Parts: sequence; C-alpha cells; structure tokens
Amino acid sequence: MESIKVIWLQAAGCTGCTVSLLNSPSFKIKNLLLDEVVPGKIISLVFQPTIMGGAGEKVICVMKEESERDFFLVVEGAIPTKDGGVYGKVGEKTFLEIFLELSKKAKGVIAIGTCSSFGGIPAAKPNPTGCKGVGEVMEENGIEKLLVNIPGCPPHPEWFIGTLFKIIKGDELKLDEYKRPVDFYGILIHENCPRRPYFDKGKFAKNFSEEGCLYLLGCNGPFTYSDCPLRQWNGGANWCIKNNSPCFGCVESDYPDGTTPFYERKSIEELGEEK
Repeated sequence: MESIKVIWLQAAGCTGCTVSLLNSPSFKIKNLLLDEVVPGKIISLVFQPTIMGGAGEKVICVMKEESERDFFLVVEGAIPTKDGGVYGKVGEKTFLEIFLELSKKAKGVIAIGTCSSFGGIPAAKPNPTGCKGVGEVMEENGIEKLLVNIPGCPPHPEWFIGTLFKIIKGDELKLDEYKRPVDFYGILIHENCPRRPYFDKGKFAKNFSEEGCLYLLGCNGPFTYSDCPLRQWNGGANWCIKNNSPCFGCVESDYPDGTTPFYERKSIEELGEEK
C-alpha cells in the first residue's frame, strides 16, 4: 500500500481550520487517517502540532527526516515575514524559514484557510508582523510548485477533503484565478441564496430577523464565491444566511479588509447601481 505523507505546518492563525476538519461529519478524521482513502493508498500524517502525541525536539527531528522523502505540505495560518519572520517560531526557527525549506521540497502545497491562502485576519491592517499568504511568499521567493488554496474562516471540511482526494487520485483539479478549486468556489453565494427572491423583488431587511434580502445589512453574498448555500455546515444543519447573518465574504482574497466594516448598511442608490 502506498503511503501519502503529509506534513501539516501551523503558522499565524487560530487553529480553527484544524478544528473544522476534525469535526467533519461526512468523513470522520479517524477514517481519513487510518483507512484507504483511495484503493491502495493511505494518508500518513507525520506532523500536525494540534493532534500529534509527541512534542519538542523529537517531533522536529521527525519533520526533518520525513521532509527528505516525497510529501505534501499543508499550511494553516499566515506567514509572518517582517524582520525576518521573528514573530513566529517553531523549534528555534521562524515559520518563514521552515515554510521556505519545506515548500521547496514538497510535491505540492495546500493552503487551508483564508489566513494561509491570502493572509486573512493576521494580515489585516495595520499588519504589524508582516503576515502574508502562502502563495505570495512562494512567488516572492521563486518557488514554483503546485499550490491549491482552500480559503474560508474556517473552510468547510469537505472543501479540504474533496480537494485532497482529487490530488491523491490524480484527477484533474480545476482552479480559478485565486487557485481555488472551482468544484467548491465556482458559483456565487448570491445565485443560490434562499433570500434571492427578496433581492429580485427589491425587498430588503433593515433590521436583523426581518424578512428580506440582507444586502443592506452588509451581506457580501453577491460578491462571494462558494457553495455554502448548497453544502451548508454542521452536517447540513445551518449556514450564515440561514442563521439570519449576512455573508462576510470570508473565502475571498480581500477578507477582512475588503469586506469590513461588517453590517455596514448600503444606500438604495448604491444598491441600484450595483444591481
């Protein structure tokens, strides 16, 4: 049986992406790690700070040893780059140093979460630590490898698992201009929103819990690409707009600076121009 080795590096983030994946209802994490994910292949997660049993120098040695073999690199969290990256370290090395070493050796890189994909909240203004997304750091350092972004704050576990399966199976993986899989990020939330009929009729909620489109309450659904309305969260139980919250656009490259302030009302005149 072929072992697909994965090194999971956690940088500047909140660990929410790991928590989201661990809570996957459709494909349990134990099955992902212990069963054949595709015939004849099994995932070997050799380094993952949150769930691994070991700690300290021994696990750093394991990461170094395994990085000399074929492996895929998964990165969670943004990469601090200011002042040589001193604002985030593991085992006496900066996240930046470790990432550059691993990404040059990896067969491919998967950036899980918006922080890793585009910088996200750690890179929001004023960004005192100089945080950047994985792709930006790779480009600046001339690293040309397969890169797949799985943004979301946090991302849906099926976005990551589905992408990982395609890579392992060798299936074609179509990416958009932001290197996101079009399987999951190919349609506007607005196109499948259950409140879309209100938008078309010009009925807009002015307060939370009212009937109507949430556009005037700051919803970013008309500008956000993901399948949240179709897939939903927590085992298909709910998602932001179903819970009477506007979409914050967390899968987009300009989140959060470009989608804040949250809940900002827009005028009818501005709405008419965009519609």
